[in-house]
Amino acid sequence: MNVSHPAVHPVEAPPPMTDGAAAAVVPRLRMKDIQGMPGTPAGLILRFAQFVFAAVALCVMATTSDFASATSFRYLVAASGLQSLWSFSLAIVDIYALLVRRSLQNYRLVSFLTVGDGVSSTLIFASACASAGITVLIGNDLANCSKNHCTQFETATAMAFLSWFAALPSFLLNFWSLASR
Repeated sequence: MNVSHPAVHPVEAPPPMTDGAAAAVVPRLRMKDIQGMPGTPAGLILRFAQFVFAAVALCVMATTSDFASATSFRYLVAASGLQSLWSFSLAIVDIYALLVRRSLQNYRLVSFLTVGDGVSSTLIFASACASAGITVLIGNDLANCSKNHCTQFETATAMAFLSWFAALPSFLLNFWSLASR
């Protein structure tokens, strides 16, 4: 009868290290809960800043009567709305994690947050750049600010850039956490 038997293969012990070699080999440790990552107080502040700046950009642009005249302004309204919803929902998750003292360093969750932050920050940055280009065209090149709402367009564009500046550290810290696994 041919029955498989477990075989034990002994593994040689590593050679003993001298004191100098032991000091050179330092175990690699992961840093957890770096401020600015999800579930930390600084992460909550970043999410709140993203939400506030995106919401201000959305409100200022939506209150102008002629924002629909340019596609980039409509894009800014859409991207600011998406950024506001994303940041507000993740701020609620951060508040929950802080209240129950739970770490948000699950691989799948960090992957989801990284992709979401990357997409939303790219959209808000692209819409801010496009809106800045149209604002410069209207204000400087066409000298047509008297008929348009240049101040509101500039304010909304600046708020969108500030929202991106607050979203970028969240994305980079999540990406770094994901890459260091």
